[in-house]
Amino acid sequence: MSAHKNLVLDEVRKFHQDSQPQGGFVPGVTEIWPSGAVLEEEDRVALVEAALEMRIAAGVSSRKFESAFARKLKRRKAHLTNSGSSANLLAVSALTSHVLEDERLRPGDEVITVAAGFPTTVNPILQNGLVPVFVDVELGTYNTTAARVEQAIGPRTRAIIIAHALGNPFEVAEIAQLAADRGLFLIEDNCDAVGSTYDGKLTGTFGDLTTVSFYPAHHLTMGEGGCVLTSNLALARIVESLRDWGRDCWCEPGENDKCLKRFKYQMGSLPEGYDHKYIFSHVGYNLKATDIQAALGLTQLAKLDDFCSARRRNWRRLREGLDGVPHLLLPEATDRSDPSWFGFAITVDREAPFSRAEFVDHLEESKIGTRRLFAGNLTRHPAYQDQNHRIVGDLTNSDIITDQTFWIGVYPALTDEMIDYVVSTVKEFIAHRG
Repeated sequence: MSAHKNLVLDEVRKFHQDSQPQGGFVPGVTEIWPSGAVLEEEDRVALVEAALEMRIAAGVSSRKFESAFARKLKRRKAHLTNSGSSANLLAVSALTSHVLEDERLRPGDEVITVAAGFPTTVNPILQNGLVPVFVDVELGTYNTTAARVEQAIGPRTRAIIIAHALGNPFEVAEIAQLAADRGLFLIEDNCDAVGSTYDGKLTGTFGDLTTVSFYPAHHLTMGEGGCVLTSNLALARIVESLRDWGRDCWCEPGENDKCLKRFKYQMGSLPEGYDHKYIFSHVGYNLKATDIQAALGLTQLAKLDDFCSARRRNWRRLREGLDGVPHLLLPEATDRSDPSWFGFAITVDREAPFSRAEFVDHLEESKIGTRRLFAGNLTRHPAYQDQNHRIVGDLTNSDIITDQTFWIGVYPALTDEMIDYVVSTVKEFIAHRG
């Protein structure tokens, strides 16, 4: 069997080499995507090997990835899930658990977040019967500030959940301290910022809970997938229960009586000795990922440092190349941070002699892919207009982002030649229209 597997994997390596695109970059013809996965020979082999071994559910690779990723992000526990959105759902839902007793969040409690972001940072607040409290962000960094968050704290505020915008850290040390001083939970949505640092410390290490996405656009990919991380073992246990159908048992699927107490529990009004594998202590889900995904995650994780370096290098080349170009607000790193950038945000001045739409159309026609800064001002979307929420201060900058902001790519597959073509295309458009 081993010889047969090795033969298949050798053919997979040959297939990968033979299937690589031929020819180099052709300006105006070759697509420059704003994001994408960098998938190499070892990634393809890992996927096929896991498939050959029929590792179709969560198993050994999943546990290995969770352990390695927790070490990499300097957290005690990591729980792999099927998406970053599910990771956010698990993180927020964990704070409502009865296990937390008087500290648990209850329906009507408030959670501070930002208006300019991605929907699934906010959706779990609403899905748990909680009330999102929206604050504005700064242009340039596209993050909110500790001062704005502090202003938003009210008598029913119990938690904060904020994403590091496009990989750029928010003032996470200050906001974490504010949360500690006020007795609030902090969730860091680190989906766009794996590898970023603030005050020399990794983002994702400040909050009570941290979430990550492994969608192809992100720093490393499993195709789909996500993760919840924490150093709080009580929260980790709640997350695991919620992810694994809500069951109370912590044995892995396929394990029997690892705790030596499987038939010795009495919980709820169940009879004494009811099988612990089928005792449910939370209203949970099945949000696990598979070993095939985790096998890909392990090969990707080995390249994470290189991916982060490439993102920083590409962002810096864009920033230096576009410095001084009129009519554009270029992005800035938050003070005391070193972002592992997800994208390069550009805001078109409202007084510019061209519109954002005209500019974006020109870039797209030139085969330079663009994306909006996600939802812009979420409160303006039909999904949220009838939802219970509170707004503190105005959302002026979130509205500007909705109208005037987009971003372009810095992901590792982009070459210097591609970045330079983006810079020259932007400069030529500005010179012609300005």
